[in-house]
Amino acid sequence: MLSRLAEALVPAFGRLTVTTDSDADFAAGSIIVANHSSLADPAVVLAALRRLGVEPAVLAAAGLWRIPVLGRALAREGHIPVHRHDARAGDALDGAAEALARGRLVLIYGEGGIPTRKDAGEAAPEAFRSGLARLVHRTGAPVIPLGQAGSRRIVSGSPIKQVAGLGTAPLRRPGLHVHVGAPITLTGDVPSRTVHARAAVTEAWRKAAERLGEPVSLAV
Repeated sequence: MLSRLAEALVPAFGRLTVTTDSDADFAAGSIIVANHSSLADPAVVLAALRRLGVEPAVLAAAGLWRIPVLGRALAREGHIPVHRHDARAGDALDGAAEALARGRLVLIYGEGGIPTRKDAGEAAPEAFRSGLARLVHRTGAPVIPLGQAGSRRIVSGSPIKQVAGLGTAPLRRPGLHVHVGAPITLTGDVPSRTVHARAAVTEAWRKAAERLGEPVSLAV
């Protein structure tokens, strides 16, 4: 339901385009890792993946499960709640590992949150948390890097700016682009795996930003 809803709604808020590397592959039991820059980009990413025939299980903030109707839909579709700053935080990796073992693709945001900067421009992904690397160490799953750009043109900055941006987006319809890279295999210790994953997602993000003509800053 979430993927179908995203596919239906996103075109009303922006002009979405999608590209992939020539050797991109969505093998069963893979982890899709995306950059996280805006509250809007989960919808953008899900809409892009549905165009590619992919509907992953998503690791998302556990608070969403408390929303009537949405919470039931998330549970029914096998999405995975993340209890941040909670004794249950590790449960998300258990849920992701189980989904991967069943052959499901899992979408994770390596940064674990959105940036606090107020501008609407593009910037390279911030430092990744260790959860992705620990999940790969546990499961041996291949990683598919995904970069998205443009979602900050829908919502970014202060709560007031975000509401204003969302309200005007159907008139502005900013460009949105998602690029999917070729799968990578993460090896080494947790810090090495984390650095490798971030570099791959940064390259996918760079290709997405350049397709939109956005200035690309690799500094974080």
